[in-house]
Amino acid sequence: MTGVQTCALPISASSVNPIDWKLHNGSFRFIMPVKMPSIPGFDVAGEVVDVGENVTSFHPGNRIYAMLDSRAGGASAEYAVVSEKAAALMPANINEKEAAAIPLAGLAALQSLRKEARLAAGQRVLIIGASGGVGHYAVQIAHALGAHVTGVTSTGNVDMVKGLGADHVIDYKKQTDFTTDLPYNVIFDTVVSSPFKAFRSVMTEDAVYVCTLPNPFLIARTFLMPIYSKRRVRLLMVKSRGEDLRYLTDLVEQGSLRPVIDRVFPLTELPSAHALSQKGRTAGKIVITLSE
Repeated sequence: MTGVQTCALPISASSVNPIDWKLHNGSFRFIMPVKMPSIPGFDVAGEVVDVGENVTSFHPGNRIYAMLDSRAGGASAEYAVVSEKAAALMPANINEKEAAAIPLAGLAALQSLRKEARLAAGQRVLIIGASGGVGHYAVQIAHALGAHVTGVTSTGNVDMVKGLGADHVIDYKKQTDFTTDLPYNVIFDTVVSSPFKAFRSVMTEDAVYVCTLPNPFLIARTFLMPIYSKRRVRLLMVKSRGEDLRYLTDLVEQGSLRPVIDRVFPLTELPSAHALSQKGRTAGKIVITLSE
């Protein structure tokens, strides 16, 4: 092992996140440039085969999962080296494919709701893109936190979102606004297809808007809004944290969180998996298998 606080593992499964193909098509070239050639992917699940000399949390034979903390990824490969601080033991009640579907998207949902929005029991949250990779975890996490959850999705995914714990579901193909009887304390937008002004009428006076896809207008609002309003805009930069993964592990083992897998591709069909992700119509996650 080259790192004293790292673990080596053959990757059993990984998953696709939009940032994978956005990094490689140049969408983030000004803020997160990628030096080619590079290996895409951030989510890994597998069995530890070796550990660094200072690693105390894991041992060879442990089943772990993680979001890689390298800037460009590296999960679409046969082996990975994972920081001890980034990894966690897999939930005992799921397999490698399901575990690989969790890290980046699950961490994004958790950190958005718990850290950025500080969502509390009894609050009302609106989740845009509630059937997507991040959104379907957000629905379950918000429900577990005791919030009243409204999810926004398309007609075909309404029942799925209800089944994940949403108290109310808005079908955006039938309802074009976010009108509600009571305003929301938190807006979690995983899609960012509607302008911020579309949410003003349904937000409490001190509501928090969190998004995973920042643009110049939202970046400006994070600085300007505190000058004239109690409302806040938060932009998530997801962090690889084993501590947060362990929180998600507990939810999974308690039956409060489950990954939804849309499709599974072998590594040889990674371009097809990326193409499917780019369509933006998946329900849950796209998983990549590297070994059976």
